Amino acid sequence: MRSCSIKNPISDNNKKTSTSDEVIRREAADALAREAKKSGLISKSSGTVSAESSGSFFASVYSKRGEKGVNQDCFVVWEEFGFQEDLMFCGVFDGHGSWGHFVAKRVRELLPSFLLCDWQEVLSMNSLVSGIEEEIEVEKKSTPFDVWKESYLRTCTAVDKELKRHCGLDSFYSGTTALMIVKQGDLMVIANVGDSRAVLATTSDDDSLVAVQLTVDFKLGLPQEAERIIQSNGRVFCLYDEPGVQRLWLPDGETPGLAMSRAFGDYCVKDYGLISEPDVTQRSISHRDKFLVLATDGVWDVISNEEAVQIVASAPDRGKAAKRLVECANRAWKRKRRSIAVDDCSAVCLFFH
Repeated sequence: MRSCSIKNPISDNNKKTSTSDEVIRREAADALAREAKKSGLISKSSGTVSAESSGSFFASVYSKRGEKGVNQDCFVVWEEFGFQEDLMFCGVFDGHGSWGHFVAKRVRELLPSFLLCDWQEVLSMNSLVSGIEEEIEVEKKSTPFDVWKESYLRTCTAVDKELKRHCGLDSFYSGTTALMIVKQGDLMVIANVGDSRAVLATTSDDDSLVAVQLTVDFKLGLPQEAERIIQSNGRVFCLYDEPGVQRLWLPDGETPGLAMSRAFGDYCVKDYGLISEPDVTQRSISHRDKFLVLATDGVWDVISNEEAVQIVASAPDRGKAAKRLVECANRAWKRKRRSIAVDDCSAVCLFFH
């Protein structure tokens, strides 16, 4: 197993400012990403990714531009995450607004390495605590999920702040969703900001494939999400030509009309209930579980969970499973929503065992 040490930004005397901490974090994150790129461990283009050393997963990835202009979707698969064979990271990002494709790519660049740095920092701090635990009463030891959840929460906050201070990137009226997974051995930790979706294909007692949705689509139709917006003086309503599609609006004016309740960027409505806080969940992979599908809402708007599982499972070549799913979604848009421009569609199909 290879390792990469990250300098701890917290000094023994705790004298460093939060600004210097962030600078060190960015430098460490950049160093990690550069080293991983040199080693060929990061994939950002359509195709396949295989963990040849451990044989623990095989990924098929594909993205297709819709009819709204530039493709604002992007994705990343990072094998041997942090140069550890039992770790991998993958995510899909769906930008929106005039700068959405830039915002999505920026979040894709920042989030994995920021997450890795924070995770290593939390592990380091926990090891210090465990070293003296015989001298203090420890009520509850942190589980691997606890550590990843804490890191996800802190990382998403840090990334959103980093976007806001980026002078060359206008994310005031633009943003991106993000759906991410860290696979550590048989543990999957999923974090969702927005309305992309993760669906697991598992088998029942009779060996038939079953689709299990692992994430929540954070749209304005969810009562708890709409309530937060309204309590923050934002507005939630449908346009007359989009019945059933709840959107987020400023207290005055006809902007921005977001169809999701969580996103990075979109600072015009961050004071009106939009948040970048991820919903973090876990799933232990069993022998029944076959593959996982991560896809942007362009896929799920026209393809059901069950249909997606059957499409991927029926692909004659696993390496082209994601492309098959995205192409099916593209055709479904033209068939089911003829009066609406086809959305960008992207998918990552992660096969286990």
